[in-house]
Amino acid sequence: MKPLFILAFLAGGPAFAQTDLLSNLDAGPATRPVTATFKSTRLLNGHTVETIKAKHLDFRISHRFDRVNKGVDELFGLDFATVRLGLEYGINDNLTFGVGRSSIEKNIDSYLKARLIRQTKGAHAFPVTISALGTLALDPRKPTQGGEFKVYSERLVGSGHLLIARKFSESFSLQLMPTAIFRPSPTAPARTQVVPAVGIGGRLKFNKRMSFNAEYYWVDQNLLKTGQPFATYNPLALGVDIETGGHVFQLIFTNSFGMIEKQFLTQTGGAYGGQFEKGDIHFGFSVSRTFSFDH
Repeated sequence: MKPLFILAFLAGGPAFAQTDLLSNLDAGPATRPVTATFKSTRLLNGHTVETIKAKHLDFRISHRFDRVNKGVDELFGLDFATVRLGLEYGINDNLTFGVGRSSIEKNIDSYLKARLIRQTKGAHAFPVTISALGTLALDPRKPTQGGEFKVYSERLVGSGHLLIARKFSESFSLQLMPTAIFRPSPTAPARTQVVPAVGIGGRLKFNKRMSFNAEYYWVDQNLLKTGQPFATYNPLALGVDIETGGHVFQLIFTNSFGMIEKQFLTQTGGAYGGQFEKGDIHFGFSVSRTFSFDH
């Protein structure tokens, strides 16, 4: 009797193991978040869906030089540059606050970005990551009685963005950026003008440390040109990301001279940029360094 019991146990063991294995296969793989859709919080001029990790501070230095077609006398634009210094802090893993100061018009800017939902794979896959972004920029120079602006409220420009990105593979990510710009009307500064825009951009990785980035925004130029003394153009940017340890180094070629939404969305023209296809191209770079306060 005892040998029969042992044989039955040995025969049943593999059957039970096979049943458990089949049940695990039926359950499917666990749900996992997709990470590193982009390497930085910036694609080129604009933001990505990425946020700063909780209790981490990112210090960003950005430069933009004059037009390359200035020629050799101006060292192809390198004789003159604008700069922006920025700080970005991760309130939590999905919420980032940033503030910066630009040399153009001495603008002070701030933003708040929230990651609403993350791309996942596995049992309950979700196809995209979605973040919401709000920005605000102020020209803090003293208002003049006979100047263009008389009160500070007429120097505020804001924008709202929905950032929708998908990481298709380890090498390729794509992002769509529907946008609304809120600014004082050029013809009646006490009134707010809403200008629609939409951007598209992507990243193609060469290797673990380098990628090629591209970004383009369509802005309603019919609204922008109303009451403005100069023509404006849609901003286009091409560049390379280089990761070096704790730094992310970006090389950028763009037709925008400014580095915040107010500037590259509404002022790419006149003194702040030009037509990419006509050689009105500005070379620039950004360096970011992250510090951890998570002990």
